[in-house]
Amino acid sequence: MTVYCATGNTGKLKEFQLAAMGTGIDVALLPGFREIPECEEDGATFAENAAIKARHYGPHAAGVLFADDSGLVVDALDGAPGVHSARFAGPGANDERNSRLLLEKLRGVRHRTARFVCVIALAQGAKVRSLFEGSVEGVILEEPSGAGGFGYDPLFYYPPLGCTFGEAAEERKLAVSHRGQAFGKMLRSLQTQ
Repeated sequence: MTVYCATGNTGKLKEFQLAAMGTGIDVALLPGFREIPECEEDGATFAENAAIKARHYGPHAAGVLFADDSGLVVDALDGAPGVHSARFAGPGANDERNSRLLLEKLRGVRHRTARFVCVIALAQGAKVRSLFEGSVEGVILEEPSGAGGFGYDPLFYYPPLGCTFGEAAEERKLAVSHRGQAFGKMLRSLQTQ
């Protein structure tokens, strides 16, 4: 079975494909994804944005499609960057600028607890069939550590692994991450249908 993914983030696509290995479910980028006009992610929650994307791209898929919205929720910043994680430093922001702004906003802050959150919306055509959520708790370091992962991974220290997501091997990260949790729930749902 092939499930189509609607994402412009190559890091996410790679993680989804890795997580699906050996399950009998293949994850493929939605054909023509880059030619389809982007949808406006104007939801107030990760679930709303995931559903908006799934409804927008679902009609372009010859089968089942999923889209996710995920990001970093920092307690000391009242939940920011949240749904704006990818655009935290403004339009055209990249991982480095977003991380730099996060560190600036947390300068001098002692309590740096945070969580990564992911919501995946599974759609058939323009109809969302299910939502799957995952989250993982950690702490934001004062400087990046590790060259792996993407986004805020090198800043996100996960105590049970004793390292940041930027230092963790991909398989170890996927086993505990917000994206791995949500995607695992979706896979199990597809396998029982």
